Amino acid sequence: MSKSIQVEIKDQVAKISLNRPEVFNSFNREMAFALQDELKNCASNKEVRAILLTGNGKAFCAGQDLKEVTDPELNPGFKSILEEHYNPIIQLIRSIGKPIVAAVNGVAAGAGANIALACDIVVATEHAAFIQAFSKIGLIPDSAGTFFLPRLIGFQKASALAMLGDKVSAEEAERLGMIYKYFSAESFEEETLKMAAHLAKMPTKALALTKEAFNQSLTNNLEEQLALESKNQIEAASTADYKEGVNAFIEKRKPNFKGE
Repeated sequence: MSKSIQVEIKDQVAKISLNRPEVFNSFNREMAFALQDELKNCASNKEVRAILLTGNGKAFCAGQDLKEVTDPELNPGFKSILEEHYNPIIQLIRSIGKPIVAAVNGVAAGAGANIALACDIVVATEHAAFIQAFSKIGLIPDSAGTFFLPRLIGFQKASALAMLGDKVSAEEAERLGMIYKYFSAESFEEETLKMAAHLAKMPTKALALTKEAFNQSLTNNLEEQLALESKNQIEAASTADYKEGVNAFIEKRKPNFKGE
């Protein structure tokens, strides 16, 4: 396992921590590939039913490590950075059939912000901040920032934040609908782990089908979405978890879901 990514699996939750705190968890080529590998491992590991993505140290992720792109010997070029580093990460986050929670523990800037926003649920500590920092150095938002941000907070707000590069506090991010909620610094770790553990005990097959439906809703028309809901609902109704959920309701007991 790469030192730049730490993974801990407990109670069917894989906690993936970005681990370059000395550079605010900014991405270099090695860390980008390591994160892809660990996401793939989590996708195939039947013991993992939910994923928690966070950062070590003061920051969640400061985006691209500019030292890499300014060093002629290290710079892979922006074509490689996007097509080999960030785009596959975003595609993995959206395609993995398990709930992924971004636990934003500090500043999330540039690609770091947009990787967080691509996750199924985004929560933050009260001291976190989100910055579309690209315009400050003459770049455009990547890592699906131009896709998810306007869909989360609306065209006008997203356009302004992308162009101005304003820092958005956790409180404002929640108010805008950019994130689900924020927690106090004292309760952040406990609350995020509790949320991920709760998701892992839910009917995760149905959550995967829900995730697929939300993905398709971004491009489907109404008729296509209704057809997909019908297809996925029929599939969900055939699962063991659905049977368990109904039986638990009738028997007035807590269900024991297994993701099957």
